[in-house]
Amino acid sequence: MFHYDLTDLRVFLAVAEEGNLTRGAARVHLAPSSVSLRIKALEGTIGAPLLTRQARGVGITPAGQVLLEHCRRCLAHLEQMHADLLPFGNGLPSHVTLFANNNAISSFLPDDLSRFFQAHPNARVTLEERMSHDIIGAVAAGRADIGIVAVDAPRHTDLEFIPYRDDELIILAPLGTELSRQKSAHFSACLKQPFISLRHGAALHTFLMNHATALGGRLDVMIQVSGYRAIARLVASGAGIGIVPRSALQPDDLSELAAVTIDEPWSMRHLHICIQRDPVVPNIIRDHLVALLADAGKV
Repeated sequence: MFHYDLTDLRVFLAVAEEGNLTRGAARVHLAPSSVSLRIKALEGTIGAPLLTRQARGVGITPAGQVLLEHCRRCLAHLEQMHADLLPFGNGLPSHVTLFANNNAISSFLPDDLSRFFQAHPNARVTLEERMSHDIIGAVAAGRADIGIVAVDAPRHTDLEFIPYRDDELIILAPLGTELSRQKSAHFSACLKQPFISLRHGAALHTFLMNHATALGGRLDVMIQVSGYRAIARLVASGAGIGIVPRSALQPDDLSELAAVTIDEPWSMRHLHICIQRDPVVPNIIRDHLVALLADAGKV
């Protein structure tokens, strides 16, 4: 079983990114001779060379390239862990982990969290995007303090669901197309069109792909983008159609594209705040955030 020293990984990362042993050593505040020994020891542990000497520095071997990518991810996770733990050392009562679907993250949550941080400037929130069924499981297991989910008539003996917001998934279609002239359409109509989607792994992307498969078809995904605004701009340019929450529309959008109601029961999105009914660990920050989100949904 391999054992890796964090200092060795930081040393390798510095040298690989600098492309030079001396500059890498300076970056981690070590002598070049010490850096050289650490890299040789790391190569011995792995059983393969990681760097090659070149006229103007060092090159990276295939094994080194694999290690480099893993080093970047591992050290980034460690830095995030440090950032998440820092508030505890500063006396913050607690830290909140919030899981939400991309509908909430892309529409309502940014403004609500802004108001929360105005009232609690020292609070820390870890926000992650997940699909609703994953969020429910995470809150029940204690991996998330709060969830924002899109479910109808939610039931779970250990969880409480508080109404948050209502939204609706709609089809965006370029003006002048046959679909743009319809007030509503079934989701099956999307299977015949060039489709603009969120990136693979996004909750809405997975949700729509599963519905297409259930109909015995597939979405003809031409372009994958990172957000709803990019979908709207590409639809307006005539590149294809897309599906977004109605809350993602901006006032000027309807002068450049058409919004078509989806004639499916799942198009209505009833967002709920999901929390443990009887949490084991008290968390004042969590309670304040839940109260703010619940009040925001009443407006």
